[in-house]
Amino acid sequence: MKKRGLSSIILVLAASVSACGGGGSGSGNDTITVPPAPPAPTPPPPPSSTCSLLNRQNFAASVLNEWYLFPETLPTSLSPAAYTTVNDYIDALTATARSQGRDRYFTYVTSIQEENAYFSSGATAGFGVRLSYQGTRLFVIEAFESAPALTAGIDRGTEIVGIGTDSSNIRLVSDIIAAQGSAGVSSALGPNTVGTSRVLRITDATGTRNVTVAKAEYEVRPLSSRYGVKIIDNGGGQRVGYINMRTFISTADNQLRTAFSDFRAQGITNFVIDFRYNGGGLVSTAELMGDLLGGNRSSSDIFSVTRFRASKASQNETRRFTPQSQSVSPVKIAFISTNATASASELVTASFAPFLGANAALIGSNSYGKPVGQIGLDLTACDDRIRVVAFAKENAAGQGDYFSGLAGTMRTTCAATDDITRPLGDPQEASLRTALDFVAGRSCTPIALAQSAQSTNSRNERRVLPAPRDASTAQREIPGLF
Repeated sequence: MKKRGLSSIILVLAASVSACGGGGSGSGNDTITVPPAPPAPTPPPPPSSTCSLLNRQNFAASVLNEWYLFPETLPTSLSPAAYTTVNDYIDALTATARSQGRDRYFTYVTSIQEENAYFSSGATAGFGVRLSYQGTRLFVIEAFESAPALTAGIDRGTEIVGIGTDSSNIRLVSDIIAAQGSAGVSSALGPNTVGTSRVLRITDATGTRNVTVAKAEYEVRPLSSRYGVKIIDNGGGQRVGYINMRTFISTADNQLRTAFSDFRAQGITNFVIDFRYNGGGLVSTAELMGDLLGGNRSSSDIFSVTRFRASKASQNETRRFTPQSQSVSPVKIAFISTNATASASELVTASFAPFLGANAALIGSNSYGKPVGQIGLDLTACDDRIRVVAFAKENAAGQGDYFSGLAGTMRTTCAATDDITRPLGDPQEASLRTALDFVAGRSCTPIALAQSAQSTNSRNERRVLPAPRDASTAQREIPGLF
């Protein structure tokens, strides 16, 4: 496949959550990616030497040496002998850039087949919930349609009080977190294998009870069938188009076209784009979303600029808006954000700031801060894809150094809480209410820049749980997913 002159390379804007956590403790997965080609027939097993740990580590090192955006930070020599996995070796190679806050575990090895399945269809396995914790309490902040948890009656606002493999050995979540931190919760919830069953003690509006849930395969819908697309009456005859965008994968493209076609037909010119947990995704889908919001942009207006390291400058590209037949012409856009908002979702937000100025607002809390993206280079015989940070993104005003989040680059910001006691898409939910107030011209309290996307603030701040160290593609892309 080809894009931007890069043969057989997938471009992504994604923040790995495997070591950082999402939506609060650091996270985000913005994958700006060229849709993957159809999978090739399964090849015969390679010779054992081809996929030896040393060969896989050497391949990873060669990718970084050729493409890494920060080559000056790579060690001049580092033997892989002391590292027992490819990711451990990659972590050691990128340690300097990580200490500088420029590569927070964004470079890693993943499975080609698993990643292709996720980006093409949203396929994954698990309970199908997005989790966060507040102090030593664990909450469901989103539940995905067609997944086991929602089928079992677990939805946004549910508190998970205890976890066990059966009702006789349930451990209190508060005890697990006190003893082992959030990593202990990840371990208690079990591996992402189909059939893994857990008894969850939950509390919601109906009381406290034990629920048995088994992990299963399901497909993440980028726009929820319950609250992904809405037209909200904002009073005074004003109607606002609302999009809750979970992740940037190729199945979102037609959903977005349909939604914006309806907005256009109904003359909607004010929008709330809810990116609050969006860790990123495919570049191509982010660009399409920009085009669909860019009906009043000309073909000379710059959506984004992609910059590679000096030795790869021939790959640099300026991407301009390309309005579509479904495109709308916004007067105001409110972008809802948390510190799980990263990469591709930050790209879309930043790209409108130069054109809308004070009429584009960041609502909620500061975003994660990932203005860089990955390419994927494959060792096909071993099902290894090396995701390496290889390019930086800028908007039309040259803004691209927002490693501390977008709040410092937007002319208008409005602080708001993420109220999980109300459903997503509810006009009375605090972040959405604040976004609607901005659209209506009401004043707000700006987001405090001192509370950066990576700060720890108080122990009671709600934070999306870190993903397991062996996070799946979906967990890297969807902060807090289990």
